[in-house]
Amino acid sequence: MTPQIEAFLEMMAVERDASPHTLAAYGRDLADAETWLGDAGGLMGASQEAVEAWFADLSRRGLSASTAARRRASARQFYRFALGEGWRKDDPSRRIDAPRQGRSLPKTLSREEVEALLTAAATHDGAAGLRLIALMEMAYASGLRVSELLALKVEAVRRDPAYLIVRGKGGKERLAPLNAAARQAIKAWLDARDAARKPNTPDSPWLFPSHGKSGHLTPRRFAQLLDQAAITANIDPARVSPHVLRHAFATHLLEGGADLRVVQTLLGHADISTTQIYTHVATDRLSQVLHSKHPLAKDD
Repeated sequence: MTPQIEAFLEMMAVERDASPHTLAAYGRDLADAETWLGDAGGLMGASQEAVEAWFADLSRRGLSASTAARRRASARQFYRFALGEGWRKDDPSRRIDAPRQGRSLPKTLSREEVEALLTAAATHDGAAGLRLIALMEMAYASGLRVSELLALKVEAVRRDPAYLIVRGKGGKERLAPLNAAARQAIKAWLDARDAARKPNTPDSPWLFPSHGKSGHLTPRRFAQLLDQAAITANIDPARVSPHVLRHAFATHLLEGGADLRVVQTLLGHADISTTQIYTHVATDRLSQVLHSKHPLAKDD
């Protein structure tokens, strides 16, 4: 990590409020470029031809179009910052073309599959089952990102709110709804959580505490618990993840006739084009239902 890369990441954190996940991705991308361009002077000394050769090598290494596109964006933003700071007088990344990439449809689950997962979660004994049900109900009821869900403070739900105030990407706040099932699951989990607390010990500030470094449940552990529930529910674990519950939230809202702008707001998307991808999933599913259930539908 060169001083210039460190300065760039600090700028992204302070001035653009980039998340730790985004900063880590930028750091990996620029470290890769710095290493590859080592013989050409690194990022600060590389010529335009060398930078273009680095980018061309990404596809030869088998990187996906989306990963290559992110690394291109990282390099472009770094060089714009370097120009602004006067470290370079040119931008060697200016002729790098973005790789063409198709936009894959998000994975989702049917309503019946979500119900099957919740039923499977209920088979866990005691507090572990109540915690998993609360996690799943909240993710599905509000469309929270897994990072937003696991970073919730316990005080946010103590008074049984109908909405949560969530700080999402870019530090932007939004309201996330909680339906009756989610609120009931939270109450059951809080009762079990409080009962398990040892006397005369300070309470964890997190809704889903853990003994790990972060102090709260990790996305990896949540994903593992979902995998176990999927196996119990006879659903392929590869189709299930915390983020898939968010996809299901958006898809089922649109299938039910929700306005696209409302779904955009609930998901915390800055651009409605990001939300529009769910309309394709909902339309495809409705077409399948019509084709299979309508009495006049004919097989091809």
